[in-house]
Amino acid sequence: MSNSLYFIVILSDIIAIGVGIFAGKYIFQRSFDAKEKEAQDRAAEILRNAEVAAENIKKDRILEAKEKYLRLKSEFEEDANKKRSILQSNEQKLKQREQSLNQSMEQTKRKESELDNLKNNLNQQLETATKRREEAEKSLQQQVAQLEKIANLTAEQAREQLVDALKAEAETRAGSYIKSAMEEARLTATKEAKKIVIETIQRTAAEHAIENCVSVFNIENDDIKGKIIGREGRNIRALEAATGVEIIVDDTPEAIVISGFDPVRREIARLSLHRLVQDGRIHPARIEEVVAKTRKNIEDEIVEIGERTVIDMGIHGLHPELVKMIGRMRFRSSYGQNLLQHSREVAKLCATMAAELGLNTKLAKRAGLLHDIGKVWPEESDLPHAILGMELAKKYKENPEVCNAIGAHHDEIEMTSILSPIIQVCDAISGSRPGARREMMESYIQRLRDLENLALSFDGVEKCYAIQAGRELRVIIDADNVSDEKAGLLSFDISQKIEKEMQYPGQIKITVIREMRSVAYAR
Repeated sequence: MSNSLYFIVILSDIIAIGVGIFAGKYIFQRSFDAKEKEAQDRAAEILRNAEVAAENIKKDRILEAKEKYLRLKSEFEEDANKKRSILQSNEQKLKQREQSLNQSMEQTKRKESELDNLKNNLNQQLETATKRREEAEKSLQQQVAQLEKIANLTAEQAREQLVDALKAEAETRAGSYIKSAMEEARLTATKEAKKIVIETIQRTAAEHAIENCVSVFNIENDDIKGKIIGREGRNIRALEAATGVEIIVDDTPEAIVISGFDPVRREIARLSLHRLVQDGRIHPARIEEVVAKTRKNIEDEIVEIGERTVIDMGIHGLHPELVKMIGRMRFRSSYGQNLLQHSREVAKLCATMAAELGLNTKLAKRAGLLHDIGKVWPEESDLPHAILGMELAKKYKENPEVCNAIGAHHDEIEMTSILSPIIQVCDAISGSRPGARREMMESYIQRLRDLENLALSFDGVEKCYAIQAGRELRVIIDADNVSDEKAGLLSFDISQKIEKEMQYPGQIKITVIREMRSVAYAR
């Protein structure tokens, strides 16, 4: 009984499991069919949407193609119309040219016929002239033969005698003309030369500013001096080492003296001090940085000064290196005279003198501005500044006349151009005018003493005075031992000795004074 129950229970479980499996399969099949239908519906909808989108895209592409076709068609028609109009205009021009060519050919034919007629006429006239010339030659030969019979001379001998007579007369007249011309030139040359020099000097306004060897840097109070000096003087030593000048901090209130012979270094030191004081940070590293920046600014300023100078002077086409050297002239001096101011002054004098003489004023001005360019060459050289300046001018393709004027203005080379003496004269005028240059007191006094001692070395000289800053020498001689004729010779001898033994700018006037006194008493 128990086994049958057990079997029934197992059978019922198997039936239940089978029913469950069948029911699950049925439910799964129903769900799968529903999902499959939903997927098919979605796919159909996607296909429909794709077909609609494709149709829209197709319509858009068709519209775009039509628009592009219409645009290309209009452009083609417009281009074709333009080319058609160009062709029509070219056809008209060809027709006009053809008509003008036909007209010119007709005119050429007419001119050829006229030339043929003219040629025939010329041939006839030439034949007539040839016949007349032959007749004239026969007549001349007959006349020459008759003259030879009468004069007992051949035609060649008569011609030689006539040429000799005319030559002698021409030489006589030429000699007299040359003599009179030389006398007239000798009388007027000195007068004209003085007139040109005086007019040139009068028409030139010159400044009397003198360059110094020191610059003064003003400060607000004396407390800043301590910052500039630094601990144990390290700041001032760093500044002197970086700039190459001497910084003098003394008891002068609210001032520091910058001493040095190079004006560029003094200006760099002055500007560097100004920036350091304004910044307030003063130490060796900062000093080196500020000096380097200031030096770069000065170099830029030098170029700017050179460019401004050549523009003011109306000089064009200078090499950039020469323009930079002209700017450096602003920071150089000669006997206290600023070199740039001196060169500008010489250029103006040269232009004025060249205009008076009818020469090229632009070339003269160019040579005058560049005549001392050798003084600012930054590298060391054993050549005189005139020769060095000439070599620099040749290097930078300056005019040969300008090069010769630069090299010859101190007589180092031979003058080959008319500009050379003009540059030399104008340089002497600018350097020797009153107030232009400054010398050290000791050398100035020594030069005056040497000048007086040179004149006192001649026999018969009692006293001697150098006046007008050494521009004039007045010599008083013994009237009992030196005659008037010897006095004139003495002034010449003194001038020659001064030229040989002394160096001086400009010229020195020697005046010999002979005074004769006769004293008597009436009692």
